[in-house]
Amino acid sequence: MTVVLNCSVQAGTKIILHPKFDLADVFKTIKKHRPTLFPAVPAIFNAMANAPDVGKYDFSCLKFCISGGAPLPLDVKRLFEEKTHSKALAEGYGLTETSPGASFNPAVGKRKAGSVGMPVPGTVIEIICRETGVVLPVGEKGEVCISGPQVMKGYYNKPEATAEVIKNGRLHTGDVGYLDHEGYLFLVDRIKDLIIVRGYNVYPRIVEEAIYLHKDVEECIVAGVPDPERGETVWAWVKPAAGAQLTEEALMQFLHDKISPIEMPRKIILREKPLPKTAVGKLSRKDLLAEEGIERK
Repeated sequence: MTVVLNCSVQAGTKIILHPKFDLADVFKTIKKHRPTLFPAVPAIFNAMANAPDVGKYDFSCLKFCISGGAPLPLDVKRLFEEKTHSKALAEGYGLTETSPGASFNPAVGKRKAGSVGMPVPGTVIEIICRETGVVLPVGEKGEVCISGPQVMKGYYNKPEATAEVIKNGRLHTGDVGYLDHEGYLFLVDRIKDLIIVRGYNVYPRIVEEAIYLHKDVEECIVAGVPDPERGETVWAWVKPAAGAQLTEEALMQFLHDKISPIEMPRKIILREKPLPKTAVGKLSRKDLLAEEGIERK
């Protein structure tokens, strides 16, 4: 509604609608209609970058590509820009509760890889310590809290649920992140997805970023699995790229010097079929765990 419909109406531009994501149809649309703005979720940019025939198409029309709805792995960004010769893929961030935009990398100006950008006008983003409630200094990780005109008044007829997330005028997002010295926001992970191994915090996104560095990985999801000895343990589900001869042992060895021993997956499951996704194409950790019959506390 915001990024596609409202922005297009405001700018007076044409919207090219697709009922659902189909890679071949998207490539045909880019060839025929030459769109200039392309908002999508990371899984779509990843599918485009890994398409065998991506080199046949001219993507020079794309002036700005906006990624949102899920974390954009740095290697997906790198591969998309490398394969399409586009240098305009940048992340934004928001929630349904923020209507949804909260921060964006600027279309003109500095775009930082790995960052979801700076607060949009009129918006204040603060990093709060969940234990003490104090605002943390630059560079320290804590809960991302947002205040601004786009933040919801509350959940309809749910005052208790509203009170849990809106405190002192701030929306508590449930996301872990930090701000750098220039005011750019970097997300680490969702608090609810945090894996606690022997009392240590493991963020799935950090492990996923390392896995995506392997050239033969197309998709991956990392999640915590209950473990009687460790509390939780790290598992990774990986879909190799087409034609790749990837093994669990080879991937474990690749990760050896990229993440700490506590972050190292205890199990890697290689899957031929695509990983589960939501209706809009986001990789779904929730659906994957349900498929596997795994329940987290």
